[in-house]
Amino acid sequence: MTKLFIIIGSINCLLAVTLGAFGAHGLKSIITPQALQTYTTGVEYHFFHALGLLAIGIILRDYPQAIMAGWLMVAGIILFSGSLYALSLTGIKPLGMITPFGGLCFMLAWGWLAVSVYRS
Repeated sequence: MTKLFIIIGSINCLLAVTLGAFGAHGLKSIITPQALQTYTTGVEYHFFHALGLLAIGIILRDYPQAIMAGWLMVAGIILFSGSLYALSLTGIKPLGMITPFGGLCFMLAWGWLAVSVYRS
């Protein structure tokens, strides 16, 4: 699993950089400044949590119960960042209702990680 989370984290870092560049260069003239800011927020959280996945991959051998934190981060990236990407690109406002669930996944992931390391 250590290897898997390093791979997932690396792929997500690649995606975050790619989507960030796409937003900065490809979307600037297409979507509103507010939509671009929403998109940028998605990229920022995507990247931070991709780095979190790398960290989990590195520590997983010593703290195997931290695996749940990794899966929660993956879910958070999909729900939080994914919903912000979709909202900013489509303008479909109800997509914003998904975002808090991703944020909750992020919070649970970091909490789970802290408890996992503390209890080991």
